[in-house]
Amino acid sequence: MAAERESRRRRGPQLEAALLEAAWDELIEVGFAVLTMESVAARAHTGVAVLYRRWANKGELVLAALRHHRESRPIEIPDTGTLRGDLIALLTTFAEARVDFVSVAAAASCSGLLADTNLTPAQARERFLGDPPPNSDKVIYERARDRGEIDLDRTPPAVLAMPFDLLRHDLLMNLAPPTEARIESIVDDLFLPLVHGGDPAD
Repeated sequence: MAAERESRRRRGPQLEAALLEAAWDELIEVGFAVLTMESVAARAHTGVAVLYRRWANKGELVLAALRHHRESRPIEIPDTGTLRGDLIALLTTFAEARVDFVSVAAAASCSGLLADTNLTPAQARERFLGDPPPNSDKVIYERARDRGEIDLDRTPPAVLAMPFDLLRHDLLMNLAPPTEARIESIVDDLFLPLVHGGDPAD
């Protein structure tokens, strides 16, 4: 069959990436409830056995597709010269780049993904929602420490995570990027006063 010949030509990481991209496209077009292993195989121009050799069921395939989509589209770490500027730039870029991902992940979760995989929402978040680009917040905070803008030894991890947690909350609740005013409020009204003892401009 032509599909089997095509799958043989694509091997290893190239084939797996093609399968995961096909699963993502199928999620976008029909949603988790309608998606099948057969429909993904057809979209990827391969046989369904190729999928089952890698993923036991569509739930595992979709989790892998969500993770692949996020990891294959990294977000650049900004360097504006200030902690405030870096945070606003990263939160803005993250929101714009990830809104489709969050919308698809939320829709899949509500359409049976959690039930099919026996995951709690927290476990699902760990599997496919993830964080900003690897070490992006760490890089930003370490730059700010070196500039004397933040004392990382005295700032609780929960405070450092708060801007990103609030952004994810807004994305999940609204399925749209927060406004510029909302992102600035997260940084200026909530985060920086905690870091600087009540004075965001300190």
